[in-house]
Amino acid sequence: MSVDWRKYPDAVTAAQACAQHILAVLEETLSGEGLATLAVSGGSTPRPMFQEMARSRFEWDRVHLFWVDERAVPPADPQSNYKLANESFIAPAHFPDRNVHRIQAELGPEAAAGRYENEIREFFGLSAGELPGFDVIHCGIGPDGHTASLFPGEPRIRDHDKIAAAVWVEKFAQWRITLLPGALEAARNAVVLACGPDKADAVRAIFSGPYDPMQWPAQILSRNLTSVTWFLDEAAAAGVD
Repeated sequence: MSVDWRKYPDAVTAAQACAQHILAVLEETLSGEGLATLAVSGGSTPRPMFQEMARSRFEWDRVHLFWVDERAVPPADPQSNYKLANESFIAPAHFPDRNVHRIQAELGPEAAAGRYENEIREFFGLSAGELPGFDVIHCGIGPDGHTASLFPGEPRIRDHDKIAAAVWVEKFAQWRITLLPGALEAARNAVVLACGPDKADAVRAIFSGPYDPMQWPAQILSRNLTSVTWFLDEAAAAGVD
């Protein structure tokens, strides 16, 4: 498949465009369904995206919010992906608490991963072996080409059957809980927001290099999904012009 990517002058503009795309996909989904599902990632890059979505007058009571990954920290910790989303999106948008399905990382990595997978299975009504079809997932990438909390060399990159797992990230000496490749690939739509000059080499390798997700995990988001759109600023897109 060809990669659908869009370039914008700066990181804020790219993030806002990504938000508008997510809103359009959710609106289209809700035109034919009673509810829609959205899974988001953390990091600093999506803050303007969250703020743009919070400013919209969307029917958030019809959307259920999940996370692609989470650090094994309490929800009030500055590193928490939930905390960022809550401050920038959930609270200002008055997103209904009953529709928020955060990863309860304070339980410990293994317990949190198990509970999160069970919650997803229950929400989607999945049978054994089935994977959830999120209407939209939002991911980012790191300079090393990681996405979600799937870092280069992570054995779970080969796991296309399980929904979520706890993974040890040696680079940061930290446990994380993440959706696994099968759950990412099963999404109906995906968006990737990647900004900054430190992402340019990874973007080039992900788009143009040999397919090797063990080295470049974000290649999962360039080759294997039904519908994926990348939003890049000029700096991140420097290697693919």
